Amino acid sequence: MKKDKRSEAAATDAVAAKKTAVVQSGKPKTDKSAGKIQPEKMTIYEYEEKYVKRQNTKGATFLLRLIVALVGVFFVWCFFSVSKEIWNLNEYAGYAAAGVSVVLFIVVYITPVVKIFKSDYFITNVNYKTAGAAKRKNRKLRYDIATRIVDLCNTVAGVGWYDSLTVEKLEAGVKYRDDEVIKEQLTALYGGSVKRSARDVIFKCSMKAAMYSALSQESKIDSMLVATVNLQMIKDIVFLYGFRPSDSRLLKIFAAVVRNSLIAYGLGGLQLGNGIARTVGDAAKGIPFLGSVISVIVDSSVQGLANGTLSAVIGYQTIKYLNTEYKLQNILDGVEVGETEEELAETCDDIEKELRKRSKRNGAIPV
Repeated sequence: MKKDKRSEAAATDAVAAKKTAVVQSGKPKTDKSAGKIQPEKMTIYEYEEKYVKRQNTKGATFLLRLIVALVGVFFVWCFFSVSKEIWNLNEYAGYAAAGVSVVLFIVVYITPVVKIFKSDYFITNVNYKTAGAAKRKNRKLRYDIATRIVDLCNTVAGVGWYDSLTVEKLEAGVKYRDDEVIKEQLTALYGGSVKRSARDVIFKCSMKAAMYSALSQESKIDSMLVATVNLQMIKDIVFLYGFRPSDSRLLKIFAAVVRNSLIAYGLGGLQLGNGIARTVGDAAKGIPFLGSVISVIVDSSVQGLANGTLSAVIGYQTIKYLNTEYKLQNILDGVEVGETEEELAETCDDIEKELRKRSKRNGAIPV
């Protein structure tokens, strides 16, 4: 009963908030009650000029799949090398290690990658031809994200990732399929509790990468552990937000995972000194929980701290891309795309009028 009352109150608040919201329109309108002129909507041409970057989408998707496959090959090579070393010591132990390796490969690589790619993404790189379809697709994705968050909070006790009051208002938006309420509450979540929860995920995964690297004495295992933690972190952040970055941005994230693994592999065989520590410290500027201390620590733990910092960079990069694309789809949702048909009709009328004028001057019979 208490929950029903809270839901009804949330629904009332959401509807009231919607009534007081300023609704944009394609042309300036005068608010009779307030005597104010509402601003014009951005046109699709203005959106293209300001936000759209020309990209080879098919090329980015192909490269993304290629990098993901290379990461998979790297995991297979690492597991095979470890199993072979164990087999050289004991044949039966080697067979057991191979079996365990297959299970671990599925758990640490296949599962995170499949979950990341199963998540949908917002379409923001559009033109006047694709803007309408993109807006409809983005609206459906917002509804799906809101539904998943509401269902998760209702079925799993003590989730703690999302603000309960905001989720109750979000539930009202889902119930009445009110897109404005859904957008408003998702924006509140991404700017508040989701952001804090994502930072917790980054901190925990970065510390795991640092500790595993410090404990590991084998370069292959070290690099594989770093890649494993990075993939898990990306998967958790994507699950938290409910959507993933687009292929072009996900390509950069996976490229960073490959970079981290290669650095982890190389650092395992190096004697780290002041120069490397200082370089890592410079790269870590802006990472609040590691950047301030890395540049002054020069001991055996620098390798772990370096890998932890690079993992944190990937985490913050993922959050940045997700927030950017969510903001862009919000902007796109307010873009006026219907003007293109009106402009086409206007142009056709002008052409017809001009042809009729010319026909009259030339003595031809207008068609």
